[in-house]
Amino acid sequence: MNAFFVNPDVAILGTGLLVAASSALLGTFLVLRRSSLLTDAISHAVLLGIVLVYLLTGNAYSPLFVLGAALAGLGVVLLSELLASSRRVKTDAAIGLVYPLLFAVAVVLINVFARNVHIDQDAVLLGEIGFVWIDTTTVLGLELPKAMLTLLAVTLANLLFVLLFYKELKLTLFDAGLAAALGFSPVLVFYLLLGLTSVTAVAAFDAVGAVLFVAFVIVPSAAAYLLTDELWRMLAYGVLIGMASSLLGYPTAVLLDVSIGGMMALYTGLFLLLALLLGPRYGLWAQAARRRGERERNAVRTLLVHLYHHERDAAASENAVEALQSHLRWSPQEARSALERGLGQGLLLREGALLRLTSAGRAQAREVLEPGA
Repeated sequence: MNAFFVNPDVAILGTGLLVAASSALLGTFLVLRRSSLLTDAISHAVLLGIVLVYLLTGNAYSPLFVLGAALAGLGVVLLSELLASSRRVKTDAAIGLVYPLLFAVAVVLINVFARNVHIDQDAVLLGEIGFVWIDTTTVLGLELPKAMLTLLAVTLANLLFVLLFYKELKLTLFDAGLAAALGFSPVLVFYLLLGLTSVTAVAAFDAVGAVLFVAFVIVPSAAAYLLTDELWRMLAYGVLIGMASSLLGYPTAVLLDVSIGGMMALYTGLFLLLALLLGPRYGLWAQAARRRGERERNAVRTLLVHLYHHERDAAASENAVEALQSHLRWSPQEARSALERGLGQGLLLREGALLRLTSAGRAQAREVLEPGA
């Protein structure tokens, strides 16, 4: 059993799956709140929290790192909102001003006060999931990778948070005014969400780094957003897309001899592209099909109205099949398509060279001309 958990393949895949699941659980709500940029801000700012905790405790492995990182993440939000409240800059610009400043302060502090301590900003940003199987600890007689244990705890905490506060999260997300009227605090729920995001960012540092953590939080949830309008489905799809990206990314990275975390993140982008192209409602293919269908329906309506106008006046010349192209300024293909759809739907009849409306076609033409009558 010990050999199983410290097997590099098991450790890397398990860690990737846990990062994906824990990130998507929170990312869904951040994407829907249009607060995705905060993830990037938090992932950079938590480094300042880690550095400050080290300077205060002198311990490079202090358990207070999580608390410091969470407070630093929340500090980004507070400072950004304070700056945005001046109405001099917009919220997204305020975030873009605050988190580079905090990250720069952290880097300077590392170089001045912790130059010889293993708090490497490059490792925090980029991480290396390929080495998670090396750093292990013993729990109940089993040797387990520390990253997997930490991420398992964070994933369970995030899942518990979503399950316990699902109604509150949903209500504050879609109707903050109603939530406040019912006694819920949208601000408190939001800060709890951001606090957990900060903790998850810290847990993901050793595995995928801060930059790739951002991809796991945002991209699978954004892809899920293109696939469904139901919140619980979006949560499920986001988790599944993230986990599938991890499962596919690792063997592909090994095959191509490239960065494992980078390939996992690349797969999240590929899933987003597929959702953008093939999503059932918001995908480009579905939107193009709806536009094409609407054009075809409008062509049939135009034909019905034309025939209706000339039923008793110049029907022989206006309602002739050959006259459609010149009178309606259609191409031969457009005229043929509209005619075939009208005949197929039982809205008109062809009698030799002339076209005649059926009762259903006449009723639809009147509906177009006099809606609601």
